[in-house]
Formats: sequence, structure tokens, C-alpha cells
Amino acid sequence: MKNKDIFSDLEISEAAEEEAFVEYDIATYPSDYTIEGLQQMHERGDIIIPPYQRKYVWTIKQASLLVESFLLGLPVPPLFLYINEDNKSEVIDGQQRLLSTVYYLGGYFGEPDSKGNQQVFKLVGLSEKSPFRNKSFVQLEEKFQRKLRSSVLRAINVRQLNPHNDNTSVFHIFERLNTGGTSLKPQEIRNAVFRGNVVSELQELNTDQNWRTILGAVKLDRYQRDVELVLRLFALIGNWEKYEKPMKEFLNKSMKANRPFVGVASRIFIEEFPKQTAKIIEALGNRPFRPKKVINSAVLEAVMVTAIEIPNLPVEKIRTNYTELINNADFAKSIRGATTDTKMVIDRIKLAKTILVK
Repeated sequence: MKNKDIFSDLEISEAAEEEAFVEYDIATYPSDYTIEGLQQMHERGDIIIPPYQRKYVWTIKQASLLVESFLLGLPVPPLFLYINEDNKSEVIDGQQRLLSTVYYLGGYFGEPDSKGNQQVFKLVGLSEKSPFRNKSFVQLEEKFQRKLRSSVLRAINVRQLNPHNDNTSVFHIFERLNTGGTSLKPQEIRNAVFRGNVVSELQELNTDQNWRTILGAVKLDRYQRDVELVLRLFALIGNWEKYEKPMKEFLNKSMKANRPFVGVASRIFIEEFPKQTAKIIEALGNRPFRPKKVINSAVLEAVMVTAIEIPNLPVEKIRTNYTELINNADFAKSIRGATTDTKMVIDRIKLAKTILVK
């Protein structure tokens, strides 16, 4: 899944959704860490680098200029750290700066390649007059080694105080502070901040052959919007009558609550999802759920939730009643416009469950 050639862009028809308005009681406070202290915290696992797709992307010249800034006593932007329920610090913003210093003190630039080889980290791209030019950490004079180890990088620590049972604030903080060259999409952020077995399980279900046929996309979506559709189905199964907009926050809460992905609902979904995707293809053929050219996620959601919640629904009933469902005036209203409004979601699933089982 690392090869960019297996990714594409999925065309999904989805109405623009309003942002969540969620009030949190958040504590923010600064901490001044030495570079050596940050390196030790990283080695112990006290600082977590969220495992999103972008990873470490700085060039050795960029990293070298940062290290030189510390050696020269120049100001460096702070880190933003989210203090999670385990009192570990999750890097919300600043991982390039953090890892650059960790790598330099460790002596090697970046992670080992597939053969275990690593590049010795020597400072490049500096002025010819710089006393640090082309030097690794161990090649610096001892006074400069001490200066770098004791240099301070400020961190802004963020801790959610309330509500106690819902620390989804990290999603919104990460989303707004994400300053990478390419903004991350909601599911990419969820994968970073709600880490757990749920991430790998959703990604595995997303590779189901019949699901790919339903989507009409052999390649995985580069922004993981296809994974988000799988999460959306899982979140709604058995809970759609309790759905409240916005959908983004509904999905955040579901993914956070099911991080281990080991409960009864998770096991049933893992078992039924591939069975019902196969049934949908048998009933409706390739690339269904397209009243127009692109996938209508509202139609997909209504039919798939019905199929999974009523697993014994015959193929023939789905085939016969699907056209009636699509042509139903009330259903047609529920798949246009503000499709993630609370009433819209609940109404169309009710209609699907009524018409498809006739």
C-alpha cells in the first residue's frame, strides 16, 4: 500500500457538510524541552509521531539548517503536543523539526532503507564559512555538542479536561494545526489520532473485491475516502436512529469508541460486510449506486446498511425493489442537498428498510 501507483482519486457525490460545533474545556501550557531530553523521550516512546501517510519529508539540507539554527541560537517555531489519556505526547505539529534533531543527535539521517542502510547525518547546505559545515554530531567540538544537547525547543502542550468521556478534540486540533504541504483529509487524520486495530481492519475491508467493484475503482483512494465510506457504514449499523449531524463528528466518535475493533458489533461487521457486498453485486451488477455518473454515498449507505442489518434479505428482493426505491419521491429528496442532515439520514434508511424488504 506504499506504492503510489495503486492509488487513485475516487469520485463521490457528497454535499458540503457544515463543520462540527463542539465545546471543549482545554488546558494549554508551554514546556521548554532540551533537544537531548526530546531525543530521550522519543526513544522511550513518551512522544508519539502520528502514523499518517506523509511521514518524514524534509531534505537533509532543511534538517541541517534547522540544526544550525539551534547552534547559532536562532529562534525555532514550537512543537504542538497533545497529551493523551496515557500521558503520552502526540505530535500535532512539528514532527519534521523534532525528528530532524533526533536524527542528528543519533548520527543518521532518516530511517534505514529496505537493506538496513542509513545515511550519516552531516550538516550540508551551510555557508562555506560555517564551522559546522559537513560535520556530524560527533565531529562537532565538545562545546557545540553541549550547546546543541542543551538547546531548548518550546512545546505547547494541549490537554482536554472536559468532556471526560469524549476526547475527540485531538481530531479538531490536528485538523486545524496540520501545516503540511498537503492538507490531510478527515480519514487520514482519524487514522493518525484514533490509532488502533480499527485502522487496519477498515483498510482490510476496503480491499474486498466486491466492494471495489461497487465503488467502480480497482485502485485505493489516495485520500482514503473509500475507507471513510466503510467507517460510515460501520458507524451507522445499529446506530442510525441515534445519528446526529455533523457526519464528521459522528464518525470521529465511532472510530474512537471502537479503536480495538473487537466487540460484537465489530465481529458481525467484519463477517457480514464481504457477504453483503457480494450480494449487492449479484443483485445490482457492477458500479451500482450511481443515479448519475459518480457514486452517491447516500444511496450506497441506505442500501448497504439495510443489507447488513437484514442479512437474510434475498437477492431477488434487492434486485426487484431497488428501482422502486430510487424512484420513490421521498427517497429522492433524501439523497439530494444536505444529505448528512440528521433527518435526511434517518429518513432514507427507514425508506430503504421499508421498500427493499417488501
